[in-house]
Amino acid sequence: MERLLIERDCTRLSVDYGRFVDFGQAAKVAELFTDDGVCELSAGRFEGIDQIRAFFEKRQQQTDVVSRHVSTNITIDVHDADRATGLVYLTFYRVVHQGDGPAPLGPPSFIGSYSDEYRRTPDGWRFASRIGSTALKS
Repeated sequence: MERLLIERDCTRLSVDYGRFVDFGQAAKVAELFTDDGVCELSAGRFEGIDQIRAFFEKRQQQTDVVSRHVSTNITIDVHDADRATGLVYLTFYRVVHQGDGPAPLGPPSFIGSYSDEYRRTPDGWRFASRIGSTALKS
């Protein structure tokens, strides 16, 4: 049962990550990382909670960007009571849209994955690292 709960908690980190970015709360992504966490994306490598927070605060200010993270095939491998790793497939849609109504739909911006390391902290499970990679790009 403990393994299932860990898998659920780590899966929730991926869900919250996408939800925060996609719904105007990107600055909250920093709360999902350990203090010494690493987040590596196509935009760069961010080390430590302060760099991660600064990057996602800038993203939150981009109110004309509509994005959707479609995370699937989430696999969590529990190593012990305090450490786990995971792989998450990502289909990512992103457009700049300033009008009313839904943004125009085009092909995904890219398809890739996240390689994640998770660590249990006093505040619960957090990303120790999240490394994004792109497999296909339009």
